[in-house]
Amino acid sequence: MKKISILAFLFAGMLSFSSCESDRDSNPVLQEPTVFVLNTPAYVNTTYDLANSTSLELTCSQPNFGYTAPTVYAVQVAWNENFENFVQLDTKYSTAKMNVDASEIAVAATNLAVAEGIDESQFPIITRLFIRVVAELNSATSTISAIASNVIELPHVRVEFALPPVLLPETIYVVGNHNGWNWGNSLPATLVWGTDNMWWRMTYLDGGWKFNSATEWNGNEVGYDGVAEIIDKDNIADITRSDDGNIVTNNPGWYLLVFTAEVVGREVKYKVTINEPEVWMIGDVTGVDWQDRAAGWQLEVPATADGEFVSPAFAAAASADNGVRVYCPIEGHDPWHSEFMVFDGSIKYRGTGGDQDRVTAAAGQKLYLNFSTDKGEIK
Repeated sequence: MKKISILAFLFAGMLSFSSCESDRDSNPVLQEPTVFVLNTPAYVNTTYDLANSTSLELTCSQPNFGYTAPTVYAVQVAWNENFENFVQLDTKYSTAKMNVDASEIAVAATNLAVAEGIDESQFPIITRLFIRVVAELNSATSTISAIASNVIELPHVRVEFALPPVLLPETIYVVGNHNGWNWGNSLPATLVWGTDNMWWRMTYLDGGWKFNSATEWNGNEVGYDGVAEIIDKDNIADITRSDDGNIVTNNPGWYLLVFTAEVVGREVKYKVTINEPEVWMIGDVTGVDWQDRAAGWQLEVPATADGEFVSPAFAAAASADNGVRVYCPIEGHDPWHSEFMVFDGSIKYRGTGGDQDRVTAAAGQKLYLNFSTDKGEIK
């Protein structure tokens, strides 16, 4: 009887111990990992030619988070071993074996080289690259910090220039106080005929503004510090910089903005010229033939943002051959390089296109233009 009792006690103890072990397995305790090893790749002393390779295989240990946890790995590339400046590649990995796209490494290496002052003309280059991997738990609720691996060196990496060309913008949009900082209310500037880097726009400015090549807040918008040169003719706009970096027009009103851009290295450099808001008639309707800025033929400038520019009454009819002609003067360019006309109630700009269709008009009529909406009429 006593033997049976002892055996029963031992069996109960074993069940209790087994239950504790089971609880521990099903309820693991997270812990901060302290060791994370990135292995040196095979053939590390050969030259890695990124342009003629598909991938670089990296392997690493899994950090000890206390249990086998789902982990996300990210690869970082640096120019120097201290990793003061590095690029983290976009692709993430879910296993400790990673086939890293060689083109991703090439883009990162090119960016790092350019940051070191290496010009595109100096490529291809053979350089050292340093790599490490960062691991973190694949859990939005985890409080465990990410851990970085040791750094490995690739001593011979051939890099061809892997960045896309820096292109001039297709057009420019202005956003600011005048249109409620709403890109949806921003109208495009127009290329000056015969150029691919000069745009103009008649704009009402009131306070702060910026510009961009797209109608969105995408990080490429340009404020005061992003403009290489601002020319405020005769200080008509009284341009200053706001505390948050906007270009500020302290004299509200209409201005003829001219944007010039050039590619310098890997950047687009802008010059902005702020001119008087001049709009001029030319040709048949003036009765003085084709004289540029003929006296008396400048359009009246409105005082408000929603006002209309209004021409003098036409002195003569506009023929079907010549039509009504109007332009904003751009320094160094002929009037037709920046001409435009109203078609079906909308302003259409010549830009870099050919001759516009001709619009006839009778003597005594006037041209009305609203540059806030790009609407207009002859009546």
